[in-house]
Amino acid sequence: MTEPQRGKLKIFMGYAAGVGKTYKMLEEAQALKAAGVDIVVGYFEPHGRKETIAKTEGLEILPRQNIPYRDSVFEEMNTEAILARHPQVCVVDEFPHTNVPGSERSKRWEDVEVLLAAGIDVLTTMNIQHLESLNDHVWQISGIRVRETVPDWVVEQADEVVMVDLTPRALLNRLQRGVVYEREKAERALQNFFREQTLVALRELALRQAAHEVEHRIVDEEARLLPSDGAAAGSRKHHRILVLVSADPKTAMIIRRAKRVSDFLGAECFAVAVQPTGDLSSLAAADREAIEHHLNFARNLHIETRILEGDDVAAALVDFGRRNQVTQIFLTRPRRKTWSPALSRDPAQKVIGLAKDMLIVIVSDREPVAQ
Repeated sequence: MTEPQRGKLKIFMGYAAGVGKTYKMLEEAQALKAAGVDIVVGYFEPHGRKETIAKTEGLEILPRQNIPYRDSVFEEMNTEAILARHPQVCVVDEFPHTNVPGSERSKRWEDVEVLLAAGIDVLTTMNIQHLESLNDHVWQISGIRVRETVPDWVVEQADEVVMVDLTPRALLNRLQRGVVYEREKAERALQNFFREQTLVALRELALRQAAHEVEHRIVDEEARLLPSDGAAAGSRKHHRILVLVSADPKTAMIIRRAKRVSDFLGAECFAVAVQPTGDLSSLAAADREAIEHHLNFARNLHIETRILEGDDVAAALVDFGRRNQVTQIFLTRPRRKTWSPALSRDPAQKVIGLAKDMLIVIVSDREPVAQ
């Protein structure tokens, strides 16, 4: 029995709640239904928005799944029910959502992957601040750490990304009129994420991401049409980026930054840890868990990972870089205790001294912009 052809993913993306992502998605759902397409709503979050709720009229809405957790019952999307119904298209609101503990999968985007693998097309929504590689940038803009993120590779595999735009002034007007949230929640939002300065910066970030998506898809299409040794294809392959992984908490930040740069350059990306034994067995439990966490985080972003053997972190790192034609090395200046005692001076400076033929990027840990 042949496997079904993978479904198509269409993401309606914005820079904040209330710009109209779900409304636009439901408009498309209604148009598809009118054209005779078998479409259902797998999950819809109304947020009390009357105009958006009205857009669900006449659409088949599948029941949610009830999951008990800590003396309460939570409603989540019923992926198994959608698979059993097997429509041509399924509407799934709030793509980055984290499912309640006890769910079969931890993230809604993972549920969507299951639907796509079954041959079901999916329409979904998300905001730019939930893109994993932008997590630190958004924190610096807003002072708020977004906890629910979607790996960049998941968005990159989407067949279509539609940027839903609205000026910050118009969005604030909608918020103040109670269109986005009820009054009390709206007032809290105006004091936090919905400051005009923050919204302007997030919108600019979203527009830059949209431009990147367009460029990325054009180049990919050119590479597909040209022979494998064509100029356009070759121009995206000459950069290679290397990230040094340690137990330092800032490692997650440099992994995100390196992934972001590698996506813009069309570059391969590696994340490596260096240990005298070539594995993590000799480390203290806390450091071992931290490095394993960072390596798993890199793998989730589709970055190739390695643990290198060596007493000298800088030498092992640069040697790996040369053998793999690396052009950029990303690292941070971590606390001394996270580095090998064999290094007698600043390891970042030693890498710079050894790798004069590579670009060394030392990522600083900036504080959020004061509001």
